[in-house]
Amino acid sequence: MEQPRPCPASVDVFHTNDSFHHARNCSGSGGAEESATYQDGTPLSWKVVLTIILALITLATMLSNAFVIATVYQSRKLHTPANYLIASLAVTDLLVSILVMPISTMYTVTGKWTLGQIVCDIWLSSDITCCTASILHLCVIALDRYWAITDAVEYSTKRTPKRAAVMIALVWVFSISISMPPLFWRQSKAEEEVADCVVNTDHILYTVYSTVGAFYFPTLLLIILYGRIYVEARSRILKQTPKNTGKRLTRAHLITDSPGSTSSVTSVNCKASEASSETGSPVYMNQVKVKVSDALLEKKKLTAARERKATKTLGVILGAFIVCWLPFFIITLVLPICKDACWFHMAIFDFFTWLGYLNSLINPIIYTMSNEDFKQAFHKLVRFRCTS
Repeated sequence: MEQPRPCPASVDVFHTNDSFHHARNCSGSGGAEESATYQDGTPLSWKVVLTIILALITLATMLSNAFVIATVYQSRKLHTPANYLIASLAVTDLLVSILVMPISTMYTVTGKWTLGQIVCDIWLSSDITCCTASILHLCVIALDRYWAITDAVEYSTKRTPKRAAVMIALVWVFSISISMPPLFWRQSKAEEEVADCVVNTDHILYTVYSTVGAFYFPTLLLIILYGRIYVEARSRILKQTPKNTGKRLTRAHLITDSPGSTSSVTSVNCKASEASSETGSPVYMNQVKVKVSDALLEKKKLTAARERKATKTLGVILGAFIVCWLPFFIITLVLPICKDACWFHMAIFDFFTWLGYLNSLINPIIYTMSNEDFKQAFHKLVRFRCTS
C-alpha cells in the first residue's frame, strides 16, 4: 500500500486515497524538475542493498504463506472452519507478495513508473483489494474466535465450512467495493502516457470512506473483540486453575478402604502429627482415604495454559497489526486533508508502505507458531518434502 506524496505549495498535488499509492511527483507541465525523486540522488550501492532487502522480504512473505496453505491442505486434522479462515488469510497475503510487492520493490527503488497504464491499473487495484482483504481477514478470524468463546455450545453447531466461506466472500466483496471507484476515475485518462502510477483523486469523502472502511473501523472492531476475548479467557483461567491443596481436595472422591483396591490414595491425618508433637505421645486418629482425580486436574491445567497462551497471542496479533498499519493510515488520511500545510519526506512514505506490507509476513508466523497443531503439521510437511 502506498500513499500521497507532498509537493511544493505552488504546485497541485496528485492525492491518493487509502489505495495506498505514491504520487511520485507533482502535477504540472511534467518538466524534469517536477519529476525528480529522492531516488535520483541515492547512490547505486544503496539501491542494490535496498533491492536485496525488499526482495528478501517479498520472498519470505511468499514462502511463509505458501507453507501455511500447504500445511492446511495436507493435514486433515487442520480441516476446520477456523483454520480455513487462517488459510484464506494466507492466500490473501500470498497474493500481496505476488501481485503487489515485486512491482512495489521496483517502484520504491527507482521512483519512476515504466510499466504502462494497464499494468498500473492492475497493480493499484490489486494493492487496494488484497491489502484491505488481509486486514478484514483479521476481523473475521477475531469474530470467529469471539463467538466460539462466548457462545461455545450454540456456535459449535453453526461453525461450519459453509459459514466460513460466506465470511470470506463478504471480505472480498467489501475489499473490491473499496478498490473499484478509483479505477473508474482513472479510465478517463487511460490514453495518456504514464510517468507515475498513482490514484489521481481529490475526493476527500472517498478518502475518509476508504481509510475508515479499510483500517479504522476494523481496528476498532479488533480492539473490542480482543478485549472481550481477553476478559473471557482470564475468567476461564481463574476458574480452571487450582489455587491450593484445598481446591484439589474439593475435586476429590472419598472412598472406603477396601481390600484389593488398586486406586492411588492420599492419607489425610487431620493434624494428627501436630497433636503428637505437642503432647510427646503418639496420637492415633481415623484416616480418610481420598482418591484424587489427577487426570481431570491435569486436563484443567492444560486448558488454562492454552487459554493463557491464546490470550498472549491475541495481544501480539493486535499489537503487530497496529504497529504495521497505523503510521501509513494516519498519513493517508491526514495528508490529503491538510494538503500544503503538511510535508513529509518521500522516503518516510516508502518506509511506512513497506511496514504495512510486512504485516503479510508477520501474519503467518504469528498464527502458525502459536498453534501446536499447525507446528506439528508443518514439521511433518517439512520432513515429507525432505524425504521425498
